[in-house]
Amino acid sequence: MASTLHRNPPFRAEHLGSLLRPEELLKTRTNVDNGKAHQQQLTSIEDTAVKDIVETQIKLGFHPITDGEYRRHMFWGTFFPGLEGFEEIKDPHVDIFRSYMPDIAAFMETGHKPAESVICTGKIKHIGSTYVDQWNYLKSIVPKERVHECKITMPAPEWYHMRYKEGGAYSKDVYANDEEYFADIAKAYQTELQILYNNGLRNVQIDDPNIAYFCSDKMLAGWEKDHLNTKTADQMLDAYIKLYNDCISKRPADMHIGLHICRGNFVNSRHFSEGGYDRVAKKMFEDLNMDTYYLEYDTPRAGGFEPLKSLPKNKNVILGVITSKFPELENLDDMKKRVFEAAKFVAEGNNETEKEALQRLGVSPQCGFASHSSGNAVKHEDMVNKLKLVRRLADSMWPGEP
Repeated sequence: MASTLHRNPPFRAEHLGSLLRPEELLKTRTNVDNGKAHQQQLTSIEDTAVKDIVETQIKLGFHPITDGEYRRHMFWGTFFPGLEGFEEIKDPHVDIFRSYMPDIAAFMETGHKPAESVICTGKIKHIGSTYVDQWNYLKSIVPKERVHECKITMPAPEWYHMRYKEGGAYSKDVYANDEEYFADIAKAYQTELQILYNNGLRNVQIDDPNIAYFCSDKMLAGWEKDHLNTKTADQMLDAYIKLYNDCISKRPADMHIGLHICRGNFVNSRHFSEGGYDRVAKKMFEDLNMDTYYLEYDTPRAGGFEPLKSLPKNKNVILGVITSKFPELENLDDMKKRVFEAAKFVAEGNNETEKEALQRLGVSPQCGFASHSSGNAVKHEDMVNKLKLVRRLADSMWPGEP
C-alpha cells in the first residue's frame, strides 16, 4: 500500500504521455512497414523527433517529460508482444472478443477489426525489456537533475484479458485459471519495473481505459448477459485490482506509479464509453495501491467530482479538465472553478480544508494527443496551445510550483 504522499512527481501541470507525431515520422514508419524504407532511417528520424518534442516540453514549462510515445504505434507499446508466451494474431476472428467491450463494439460498428491482438499460447516469461532503450535515450537528452521527473507510460496488465471472451486470453493447456495466468503477468511487470528502475526511471504512468468500462451501463449489461462469464463484473474488477497490486508490489518506495483512466481516445478523437466514476471510486481509490490517478474530466461523460470524496489523504488526483480531442480552448476561469469544485469534494471526504485538498491535486489534458499514432483531430499548434493552457491553469492555482 502506498503509505506516503508522492509529490514531484506528480506535478501541478501534467500531460498524459502521447504527443502528436511529425508527419515525416509517420510517413517513414509506413514506408518501413511496407518495405520501402529501412528501420535505421526510422530510428534516426525518431531520435530527432524525440529531441524536438523534449525541447518543446521544457520550453512550455512541463516537468513530467516523455518521448511523446514517438517510437510506438499505439499507446501501449510493445510490452506484451515482447514477453515469451504471447503470440500476435494478425487477422483475429471477431468471435474471440467480448463484443460488448466499448472499444471492440466501436471497431465492429465501423467495420474494423480490433487493433493488435495478442494471445497467450505458452508460459509467460519476461525475456528482456522492450522499453528500456526508449527510456535510456530519453534520459540521455535531458539534464541529469531532471531525469527523475521524466515519465514513461505502460499498458494495463489486464489489457489482453478483458477484451477476450471467457477463457480466450490463454490456452487451458498452459494455465488452468485466471489466478495462474495473472501470477505470471505480475512477475513480468515486477521484472520490467525493476529493470527500468535500475536504469534510473522513477516516474511511471499505467494507461487503462478498461477500468472506465466498469462505469459503463452498456458494458455491464453485456457482461451480465454473457453466459460464458464465470465472475460477476464486480468480482472481475476485484481480480483486476489484485492483479494490479501484485504487479507493483515490489516497486521501490521512491518509484512513483500513477494510473490514467479515460473512456477511449482513438483516431479522429473518438471515445468509446461513458459513465461517471461513482461505481468504481471506492475500490479504485482505497483498494488499488496507486500513488496518483490521472482522471478524464473534460466532458459530462466522465460524471461529476463527487467520487473524489473517496480519495485517501496519501494519494493524488490529476484532473483532466482540458480536452485533447478538439482544438477549441477552454476558459481559464471556468477551469479554475472546476478545480476548486473538485477540491471541495476531496476535502469533504477527508474532513480537511479545501486548501489542504488542493495540495493533492494537479491538472492535465484528459488524455494524450495521439494514443494512436495518427493522432487526434488537432494540429501541432492546437496541442501546444492546450499545453500552454494547462501550464497557465496550474500557475494560477499553485503559483511557482512545477
